Amino acid sequence: MNATRWNLFTERWGTEPDDEAFAELHAAYSESHRKYHSAAHIEDCLDQFDQAVELAEHPLEIETAIWFHDAIYEPMSSDNELKSAQWADRWLRSVGAGEEPRQRVHHLIMATLHTTGELVGDAALMVDIDLSILGREPEVFARYENAIRQEYRWVPGPLFRRKRVEILKSFLDRPRIYALEHFQARYEQQARKNLERVIANGGRWNSPG
Repeated sequence: MNATRWNLFTERWGTEPDDEAFAELHAAYSESHRKYHSAAHIEDCLDQFDQAVELAEHPLEIETAIWFHDAIYEPMSSDNELKSAQWADRWLRSVGAGEEPRQRVHHLIMATLHTTGELVGDAALMVDIDLSILGREPEVFARYENAIRQEYRWVPGPLFRRKRVEILKSFLDRPRIYALEHFQARYEQQARKNLERVIANGGRWNSPG
């Protein structure tokens, strides 16, 4: 994670560089059980955001949501997004952010549950950024799939593969995986190819055997 970018980000909230908050986030994203939901994922999301920032209605809130959206990540837990949103809210309160931007950040982080219906505006942008990994070139997607399996290594193989197929099929069954044309043009076609391959192989990137 880039401390210089963090300092520029905090300045936009009208506060001094917050080295303590950065250290806490860096420690969280460096936890040993994180193989995908790590600092590298945050950096990648920020890079995707930079390429689409002109689409944002509230870019500062989106960047905040990116920094914090996986701050809490325990694979056995179902409330990671909520706890991450709460962490973001505590930090925003500490820098004097108002209620409306805090609510927007909360909404953006909760949108990364990927369980809501059709999204619009900044929420659509946030989710497309988070899902951009699905449409990367095959070797990048393969590393992503392997990392997710490592994060869930405690789940028996047959159960993991069945659940993985269900999750990926839920994305493939959508009329569009990405809400915004910017991401559709870049990633939609490859994302469908990647997901179809894993589903056809019963939850594996490579064919069994």
